[in-house]
Amino acid sequence: MRPGDMASGVHMPEPQCLIENINGRLVVNPKALKLLSAIKQPLVVVAIVGLYRTGKSYLMNKLAGKNKGFSLGSTVQSHTKGIWMWCVPHPKKREHTLVLLDTEGLGDVEKGDNQNDSWIFALAILLSSTFVYNSMGTINQQAMDQLHYVTELTERIRAKSEPDEGIEDSADFVSFFPDFVWTLRDFSLDLETDGESITADEYLENSLKLKKGTSQKDKKFNLPRLCIRKFFPKKKCFIFDRPTQRKKLGQLEDLGDDELDSEFVQQAAEFCSYIFLNSKTKTLSGGIKVTGPRLETLVLTFVNTISSGDLPCMENAVLALAEIEKLQLPTETLQELLDLHRDVEKEAIDIFMKNSFKDEENVFQKELATKLDKKRDEFCDQNVKASSERCSALIKEIFSPLEEGVKQGLYSKSGGYRLYVEKKEELKIKYLETPRKGLQAEEILQEYLKSKESVGEAILQTDQTLSEKEKQIEVERVRAEAAQAAAKMLEEMQIRNQQIMEQKEKSYQEHVRQLAEKMEKDRAQMLEEQERTMALKLQEQARLIQEGFQEENRRLHNEIQNLQKKMKKSKKECFLS
Repeated sequence: MRPGDMASGVHMPEPQCLIENINGRLVVNPKALKLLSAIKQPLVVVAIVGLYRTGKSYLMNKLAGKNKGFSLGSTVQSHTKGIWMWCVPHPKKREHTLVLLDTEGLGDVEKGDNQNDSWIFALAILLSSTFVYNSMGTINQQAMDQLHYVTELTERIRAKSEPDEGIEDSADFVSFFPDFVWTLRDFSLDLETDGESITADEYLENSLKLKKGTSQKDKKFNLPRLCIRKFFPKKKCFIFDRPTQRKKLGQLEDLGDDELDSEFVQQAAEFCSYIFLNSKTKTLSGGIKVTGPRLETLVLTFVNTISSGDLPCMENAVLALAEIEKLQLPTETLQELLDLHRDVEKEAIDIFMKNSFKDEENVFQKELATKLDKKRDEFCDQNVKASSERCSALIKEIFSPLEEGVKQGLYSKSGGYRLYVEKKEELKIKYLETPRKGLQAEEILQEYLKSKESVGEAILQTDQTLSEKEKQIEVERVRAEAAQAAAKMLEEMQIRNQQIMEQKEKSYQEHVRQLAEKMEKDRAQMLEEQERTMALKLQEQARLIQEGFQEENRRLHNEIQNLQKKMKKSKKECFLS
C-alpha cells in the first residue's frame, strides 16, 4: 500500500474489472462500484485505448507507480476484457484520487464484431478527463484508419437529450470531452520536417493537417483528422522507443529500469509527469466535480443506456446524478427538505421568467406556483414515508435482543424488571444515536414503546423484589414519561407546521420578487424597443426629407437649365433681328 492510502480512503492493491465484456454484452461489476462509492474525493480519470498488444497496460501500471497490476499478457491474444479500474491516491494533487481505466484491446480478431470496440471507445471518452490513444509506429494513413472509432462518436454519444434537427454541434461535445493524448510506441522516425527538428506535438499537428479537395479520397483522408481537431481542442503527443529486445518484451513487468532502453525509461517518466501535472479533475457541466459516487452513477447510467439499445446522453446522465444527489430521503429535518425545495423552486421560477412571454394576467405563473406547492407537499409526504420505513426497520433490528429476551423469559424473575428497563434504555440510546432517521424518529419510537407498555407492566408486576408502592411509583413514572414524549411530539408538529407556513410565505415572496424583476426588465425592453422604433422612424423621416430636398434640387436645377435655354434662345432671336 502506498503512503497516504488509508488517509485518502483509497485502498486498491490491484485493479478491479469495472465493466465486464461477457459474450459481447457490457455488464457493470457491483464490487467495483462499491469501491468507487467509498471514494469521496474529486477524481482525475485517465483512460487508455488502442489496438490489442500495443503495451497500453504497461503505461497504466507506471501511472499507478507499480510494475505489475493491469495484465500485460505475453502473447498476441488480447488480455484485458471490458474496462478495468485502479484507484490510487493522486501523487501530485492533494485530496484527489487518480482513477486509471485500462480498456480491452481494439481490433481483437477473436471478437469478430467490432460493435463492442466502438462502445468501449465511447465509454472511455465519457468517463475520463484525459483520454490516451496508444498505437504502434508512426501516424500514417493506416494509423488514422485504425482510429475510425473517433468518426463514429456522434453515432454513439449524444450531448443533449433533444439535439436540434438530429445534428449536434461539436461545441456541445467539447464541453465534456476529455483532453487527448496520443502515445506512439516503437517510434523509429527522426522528428524533423524540411531538415528542421520538430517536437512530438508539432509532429501530431502536422499529421492532422487536412487536404484541400472534395474527392471521396480527400474526404476519407480528412474525416478522422477533422474529428480529432474538432472534438479535442487540447492535444498532446508522446513518442516511445522500443523498451527492450523483442524476445524480452514478454517479461517487461519483471524487468527493472536498468534493464530497459534508457531513452524509453526517460520517455515513460516524461509521460507520467505530464499526466500527473496536467490531467484535470473530471468535471461535468455546471462545474460539478466528479467524486466516486458520482462516477458510479455515470457508469451505471451509460452502461444501462447502451444495454437498452439507446445512445448515452451526457445531459441525461447529469440530470440523473442531480436527482440522486439532491433528494436523498429521509432528510434529518424538515428544514433541510424545505431549504432544498426552495433552491429548486427559485431555479424553476428563474427559468420560467426567462422563457415566459405574453403571460399578461400571470395565469401561467400562478399555475407554476400551484405545481410547485403540490410538488413540495409530495416531497414532504415522501420524506415522512421514507423516515417511517427506515425507523420501523431500525426499531425491528435494534430492539430484537429485547424481544428475544422477553420470549426466553430472561426478565420474568426477581430483579428482572430492572434488567428489562436497563436493556430498553440501552437500545433506545443506540436507536437515537443512529443517523439519517428523519422526521419520524421520535414518533415511531414512541409508538413502539407504547405497544410494549403491557409487556413492561406484566414484568413489573411479577418482580418479587419490588413492593406494591414501588410498583405504583414506577407505573406513574412510565405514564408521565409517555405524556412528556407526547407533548414533545405535539410541539415538534407545531414547529413543522410553522416551518411550512414560513416556507409558503417565502415562496410567495420569491414569486413576487421575480415577477417585479421581470416586469422591470420587460418595461426596460419595451422602452428600448420604442426607442429603437422611434429611431428607425426618425431615420425614415430623415431619408424622406433628404429625398425631398434632392427632388426639389433636381426640379430647381431643371428649371434653371430651362430658363438658361430660353434666355439663350431669346438673345439669339434679338441678335438676328
